[in-house]
Amino acid sequence: MLKEWGLSWGGWLDNRRGEWWLVAQLSLITAHLCPVWPAIQTYGLTTWPKGLLAAGVVVLGYGVVLAVRAFLDLGDSLSPLPAVREQHRLIVHGTYQHCRHPLYQAVLCCSLGVCLASGSLLHVALLLSLVGVLGGKARYEERQLRRRYPDYATYAMSTCAIVPALPWLDWSTLNDNVLK
Repeated sequence: MLKEWGLSWGGWLDNRRGEWWLVAQLSLITAHLCPVWPAIQTYGLTTWPKGLLAAGVVVLGYGVVLAVRAFLDLGDSLSPLPAVREQHRLIVHGTYQHCRHPLYQAVLCCSLGVCLASGSLLHVALLLSLVGVLGGKARYEERQLRRRYPDYATYAMSTCAIVPALPWLDWSTLNDNVLK
């Protein structure tokens, strides 16, 4: 499966298929396993507010459901690398009819859920770092998608990139030169 996705030792060294974006993404996701910092006692609390905890669990759960749906929608076009492969086809149905990168949206929802549920400033920093990495990775991917699929620009104009109306996460209304 790893070879089918285009992963190779050479790619890890020279980033030929966007491997470094994947490393950054997986590192930040894994870092979410770190304990809460600072401790909630820093805020003068003995327990984190139940409403924020519940909201965090709901947002995290939504992120997981969105990820599963997006995985299923991608089918054989699933790849952890942002490079477009020959056998990939453009997916514009299901979760992809509303958002061009629903898996990235799902990762951000899960991260936001952890932040809300824990109140951890460390995890807020991880979320902001994920915003930067996933925004960059999506742009890398979209440059290739625009070259490969002539109708991609039209599709991009009618759907948000990752999160609607957030400048770094939605560039559907920007000039095409941003992605060249």
